[in-house]
This record gives sequence, C-alpha cells and structure tokens, in this order.
Amino acid sequence: MQVEIWSDVVCPWCYLGKRYFEQALRLFGHREAVQVVYRSFELDPFAPTGVTTPTVEILATKYGMTLEQAHEAQRQMEKRADAAGLTFRMDGLRSGNTRDAHRLLHLAKARGRQAERLHQAYFTDQASIFDHSSLADLAAGAGLDRGEVLGVLASDTYGEDVDADEQLARSFGVSGVPFFVIDRRYGISGAQPAETIAQVLDQAWADAGRT
Repeated sequence: MQVEIWSDVVCPWCYLGKRYFEQALRLFGHREAVQVVYRSFELDPFAPTGVTTPTVEILATKYGMTLEQAHEAQRQMEKRADAAGLTFRMDGLRSGNTRDAHRLLHLAKARGRQAERLHQAYFTDQASIFDHSSLADLAAGAGLDRGEVLGVLASDTYGEDVDADEQLARSFGVSGVPFFVIDRRYGISGAQPAETIAQVLDQAWADAGRT
C-alpha cells in the first residue's frame, strides 16, 4: 500500500496531520506494508525569495482577522500540537518562500534521510528555513553532506521534482494541504483524526482484496 502525503514546511496543519497519520499507522494492522512518499506543495509559490513576514500578519490578512484574533488562533494551534505530543512555538514565527526547503527535502529523500526534520526545526526550534546557510546547517545535522547541500541550493537542482509533485497534486484537484492519497484511489484532505485515517486505510486494504 502506498500513501503519498503533500505538505508544506511552513504549514502547521501539515505537521499536525503527519503526526495524526503516524498515530493512525499504529492502529493499522498492516502498517509494515505501507510505503510513505512525501511530496512537495508550496502554499505561496510566488512569495519573494529572501523576504520573510510574521506569520501572525499573514494569518490576519488571509482570513480577515485582527492581529489579536490571529495571535489567539496561533495559541489554539499550539494547544492542538501539545495534545498530539508536538511542541509549536508560534509567537514570533516568520514565513517566506519555501521552494529551496522543498528542493532540500528532495535531496534528503534521495539520500534516505528524514523528511520531518524541517517541520521540527521551523515550528519547535524557530530555525530559519529560508536562507541557504541555515538550511545547510540543518541538513548537515540530519546527516547530509553540507557541501553537497550548498551546491544543490546554489542551483535549481530538484526544482523539477518540486514542480512534478505540484503538477501531480493539481491533477488530483488538490488545492490545500495536508493531503493524503492512498493507492491513487482514496484521498484524505486536512489533518483528520488518527481514527479517521485508520478507517480509510482499513477500507483501502479491504477494497484491494488484501488479506
């Protein structure tokens, strides 16, 4: 069984949704047969490179909130994360163009490294994922070669992979993340509870005639 997960590294619901998915796998009786493929999705592909904006301002503008309402929404997200065993530090968080981070994730995938590290770095450690030096430090900490990382970031290597992931998402009608696709037959939109995800996994397994 293949599960493809589209997400963006600055999307709190994506990090939360991945944690719910991990919990769902523990409920699924055939988890050893599940192949997980992480795919890129830029929430704001036209964000200027080299520029970051406070996420509370982005949230307020996008949803027509006051800054205080946006701060409260961030506090609620921190509580959701805590309940799922994650630590989110939303206060003072900034966002920007994530294409380089996604290209780095494709390099990490090619080298068999963990895809979740940037989420943790961003939401828990508040490390920058928008400049090459910081990305290289994070990648080196995850076991990648810093020189290779800087070489990739200085080029557009893996850019085509990011584009291919996003084109595939569009072909499925995906307009927001997280989004989960199971065996190219079933879709789960948003950060659904673990029990809901596990039910879809069970259904997909049974519908495929697996025993």
